[in-house]
This record gives sequence, C-alpha cells and structure tokens, in this order.
Amino acid sequence: MEPVSKRRFGKRTVAFFWMALVALIVTLLIVYEQISILYVLATLSLVWLLLTVAFADLEHVNADGTVHQDNP
Repeated sequence: MEPVSKRRFGKRTVAFFWMALVALIVTLLIVYEQISILYVLATLSLVWLLLTVAFADLEHVNADGTVHQDNP
C-alpha cells in the first residue's frame, strides 16, 4: 500500500466516482428497460452487504476504530 501523501485521489473522491458510476449504470438500465438485470444486480448487492455485515468482527472494535485485545 502506498503512503497516504502519494495517493492521487482521496477516499471521498474515489467513493464519489463509484457512486456516480453506479448511478449511471442504474439510470441506463432503467432507460433501456433492462429491469430484470437491475433486479439481479440489486439482489447480488444486497447479498454482498449482508455477508459483509455477517462476517464483520464488530465485537472487538471500539467506538474510535481501535481494536480491543482480549487478555486471557
């Protein structure tokens, strides 16, 4: 991973580009009446989100983002 100061785009900018790309794809699918593809993409994205939340180890993360270590 390259240092933060060497990055070309920030995290917010990359997130904005992804959001714009997804909005463009959804708009094109609606305009060209490809609703079945839109249903499949929505289903797959929902499954991805649920799996991400299911496998996230939120028990050991503090509110400030640091990882809590259990001492046996």
